[in-house]
Amino acid sequence: MLANLPFYISMLFIFTTLLTFIFFISAVKENNSNRTVSLVLIVICVWLVIHAILSLKGFYTITNSVPPRFALMTFPPLLTILILFITNSGRRFIDSLSLKILTQLHVVRIFVEIILLWLFLYKYIPKLMTFEGRNFDILSGLSAPLVAYFGFTKTVLGKKFMLAWNIICLLLLLNIVVNAILSAPFPFQQFGFDQPNIAVLYFPFVWLPGFIVPVVLFSHLVLIRRLSKK
Repeated sequence: MLANLPFYISMLFIFTTLLTFIFFISAVKENNSNRTVSLVLIVICVWLVIHAILSLKGFYTITNSVPPRFALMTFPPLLTILILFITNSGRRFIDSLSLKILTQLHVVRIFVEIILLWLFLYKYIPKLMTFEGRNFDILSGLSAPLVAYFGFTKTVLGKKFMLAWNIICLLLLLNIVVNAILSAPFPFQQFGFDQPNIAVLYFPFVWLPGFIVPVVLFSHLVLIRRLSKK
């Protein structure tokens, strides 16, 4: 774990991870059997535990390996998302998810941005990863409850508006992801040399690239697919 970091920051991040988990499982429960829900729940829990153990053992702090150990955090979720979108059973699963809950899920980005600001103040990430720098992702979190309410509860927002919102928020997510990767102490680092992004190499913050970001990405892709259908 990160030294000299107040305990409440780590606890808030664990809460944020749990909140993301609850939102996602709730979206799955909407139209799926208990068996499917249990399978998703078990897979996610095992995934989180594996990376908690690896990060506590310092596995990800070795950043000069080939291929990068960090890829173990990000590649499997991305591969899973790809499989879900290209297979018939995966698309049936995607089409069963609650769009309203997947939209509400993005509220977790508010907590993430607050935590990133704290991590910057304690010199574990560069300023460009915060909303004081190049990261405007907090706008997605602040607007998510309004889009979910007026889009799915009141149904006063059209599909085109919600589709545009998802695309814009997806671009905001990709912006911070690219900046975060290029600020990490990898051989291809481009930014943040004076204060690199090392927080995501330690527990519990490994769950940000390993779980929260993939879930947020998946949620946007699901919404874009479903809203784009006639």
